[in-house]
Amino acid sequence: MGLTGKELIYKVHRHEELPSIPWVPYAGIHAGFLKGYTAIEVLKDADKLLECLLEVNRIYVPDGQPVMFDLQLEAEILGCDLLWLDDNLPAVRSHPLAETDEIPDKIPQKDEGRLPMVWDVMRRLKAAVGEKTALYGLFCGPFTLASHLRGTNLFLDMIRNQEYVDKLIAYTTSIATAMADYYADEGMDVIAAVDPLVSQISPAHFERFFSKPYTGLFDHIRAKGHFSSYFVCGNATKLIDEMCRTKPDAIAIDENIDMAAAQKITQKYNIVIGGNIPLTTTMLFGNQQDNMKTTIDLIDSLDTDRNVIIAPGCDIPYHVPPANAIACAEAVHEPDMIREIIKNYESTDFDMDIELPDYENLKKPLMEVLTLDPIACAACTYMLAAAQEVKDILGDKIDMVEYRYNNREDIARIKKIAATALPSIYINGEMKYPSIIPSRDELIAELEKAM
Repeated sequence: MGLTGKELIYKVHRHEELPSIPWVPYAGIHAGFLKGYTAIEVLKDADKLLECLLEVNRIYVPDGQPVMFDLQLEAEILGCDLLWLDDNLPAVRSHPLAETDEIPDKIPQKDEGRLPMVWDVMRRLKAAVGEKTALYGLFCGPFTLASHLRGTNLFLDMIRNQEYVDKLIAYTTSIATAMADYYADEGMDVIAAVDPLVSQISPAHFERFFSKPYTGLFDHIRAKGHFSSYFVCGNATKLIDEMCRTKPDAIAIDENIDMAAAQKITQKYNIVIGGNIPLTTTMLFGNQQDNMKTTIDLIDSLDTDRNVIIAPGCDIPYHVPPANAIACAEAVHEPDMIREIIKNYESTDFDMDIELPDYENLKKPLMEVLTLDPIACAACTYMLAAAQEVKDILGDKIDMVEYRYNNREDIARIKKIAATALPSIYINGEMKYPSIIPSRDELIAELEKAM
């Protein structure tokens, strides 16, 4: 008899040789789409969430499965107002620490906010599928939570007020530790810090602010007897080595990163790498063959003997056709068969007749903000917010436009621009901030140079 999915997930996190490749579909709000519920319903109603997670387990046959993929759970308890949407994750729209340098001392308790619903669903899902499927408990990482609380001011603080940032990160790390303890108490198999904003800083800033907190956090999870994982979104290529040094059991990355190149780094540290099927071009807008081919091409680029998980680049978009996710699952579970099916297939092209601005003859500076999804992607949210803040200050002195990698025309435009990182900011057709969120003063100075 073969291994259960749970046994396979344990095997990969123990860095043992793999008989097959683990598959972990991150179906958060997308789970609601499978049963006809809105994102709001599955994020607020325990019975509907459980029903949808069981459907994910049935049709996608995961080896590992997250219970809740919502980085706003902690922020909501701490006083952030949320913008709720029917087909996307809620977005933080207020920042309690935006106008104060005070450091709170409140730690979310297990009986606050939506946490009791999460524990209820975890227990029931574990009873239903926990013997065969490894369950993931996800919490908001310290940097992203600090950004939820402080807003875009945090990026200026990292230059001008580093002592405050140290205190704020110490506070949000204490919340992350508490959340990890709650997940451990509920028997989650893998406990994951999801910190998309990390990709938006330099290696020097990572070393300065996050190496010690994250090393302590993963040591703590390990001491509790659980596996740890470090989720990051955006082009974190420059940070893979730094992330490995914090000693998580696994790192999960999105489509912005060359997974084969990143694996060469993670293997040096004997760390699992997971990812990174493209969410929009493949899973949302592709067909079954596109998803099969992309997944097979990814598998064939990797060392699959150990330390690897195939997964979407991040939380699956709400409207992804179930047939596409099933195609990915089939490619992971039956790669030889799928290779034969798609051996002569050419993937869908996104070429369109797109006209770019005449950058040489602009009447005023043009700031173009390229995002994956400014709501679901926290790094994109804060990149766009930083740009909008500067646009509000400079007003009619500059033009600003946003292109999103979740609609076909903008995908074609972004491809024509030949963008190499998302999110990013271009000024007059030149990439200035690739996966690095600038401070307000820095961005203003760059735009004033272009005037």
